[in-house]
Amino acid sequence: MKSLMTRSRAPLLVGATAGVLVLVGLARGGGVDAAQVKKPEGPPAEIVVYATDLPESALSEFDVWNEPASPGGRMVGTPNSGDELDPPPESDPHVLFKVRVRGGVPYRCWIHMKVGKPKGKSQANLLYVQFSDAVDKANKEVLRPGTGSYLTVRGSTREGWTWVGRDLAAPESSEPQIYFRTSGEISVRLQAGMEGVGFDQFLLSPARFLEKPPSELVVAKSTK
Repeated sequence: MKSLMTRSRAPLLVGATAGVLVLVGLARGGGVDAAQVKKPEGPPAEIVVYATDLPESALSEFDVWNEPASPGGRMVGTPNSGDELDPPPESDPHVLFKVRVRGGVPYRCWIHMKVGKPKGKSQANLLYVQFSDAVDKANKEVLRPGTGSYLTVRGSTREGWTWVGRDLAAPESSEPQIYFRTSGEISVRLQAGMEGVGFDQFLLSPARFLEKPPSELVVAKSTK
């Protein structure tokens, strides 16, 4: 399949939330001692990535399409020739970027998917998602890019926009929540499972949408 975009395996950082270390001076007897103190962490933030946040280098065989209903008027997707695609570890059309997460916190992944028009073998409604440093409740590595472990995100067969999460009916599915071994930067890889599928928003929610998908068409980013 030919692509209009530049291929790259280098993920891009498109969001960040993390605690930081600060130096404070403690006045004692007229002197000042420097001590390293960890700033208390607030609640983990909602991680929202818009298609407009993704540079060309994050896209491999995904195209940028105009979409008035999407944030910034843009979405990304794959053309539909009616052919079928393979799941990971096969490397079919994908998007690769980085975000910052909180270790040990349960997250739920949601994607605002645009189900395309069916053609040939494609229902245009399937994405596979992988994360570096992801673990299950037993702290066992799961969903790592380059492996056959992945999260299946399957939309309905009806064309149009919908928020979609993990397909609990998929053979490889386990609990819907995702954990990360440590706090920091991780890679996110979204691979097309069928041609013609598109999306405009990626969401990792530790709180607001941990149980249910968003009801709004566009999830606003935190201003904090």
